Amino acid sequence: MRPLQSQLQLLASALALTALIGCQSGNKSCCAPAKSDAAALVVKSEPAPVVHSVAAKLPAPIRIKAGVTEKFTDSSGNVWLPEQGFDGGEVTDRPGLEIANTKDPALYFTEHYSMNSFSQPLPNGRYVVKLHFCETYEGIEGAGQRVFSFNVQGHEFKDLDIFAKTGGQRRAYIETVNVEVTDGKLLVTFTPNVENPPINAIEIIPAP
Repeated sequence: MRPLQSQLQLLASALALTALIGCQSGNKSCCAPAKSDAAALVVKSEPAPVVHSVAAKLPAPIRIKAGVTEKFTDSSGNVWLPEQGFDGGEVTDRPGLEIANTKDPALYFTEHYSMNSFSQPLPNGRYVVKLHFCETYEGIEGAGQRVFSFNVQGHEFKDLDIFAKTGGQRRAYIETVNVEVTDGKLLVTFTPNVENPPINAIEIIPAP
């Protein structure tokens, strides 16, 4: 019988040999110190992309006052360009009238009448077009005495009677239409039915 100390030494040697064989067989966890999950995981975080928001800049509105040769500034500070863009017709001025339905009666003192068309070069895009009308001729005293049609960039408006539409003389009326320009030009055509078509002003406002 071997002494107890010799037996313990043999047992320790056997355990060490078993551990060594386990490491050599591919069990790496027994040979290297364990790492915590937080240390073992390496997370690479990429910075968020920077998005630059650039709002598209719309062209400035175009406002034209018929029958004048100088610019006109309305009560809101809007500047109206002098007469331009009309084909055919005449202009007239009836100053000092009292005009209802507007804060800017002077806008309706002058008009272009008996024209064939109005055109304005524009970048292609969508627009809101406002046509300003007012019956100021003293010879029109009732409904049906002036009736005309017009077409705004393909949108047809038939048989407009300003007197009937507004209920009398010297009352401002605005016809608003949304259009799309695809050929670099806004075109408005006028057709007389009874008497000649008149117009006081035109606004062309770019739409987003």
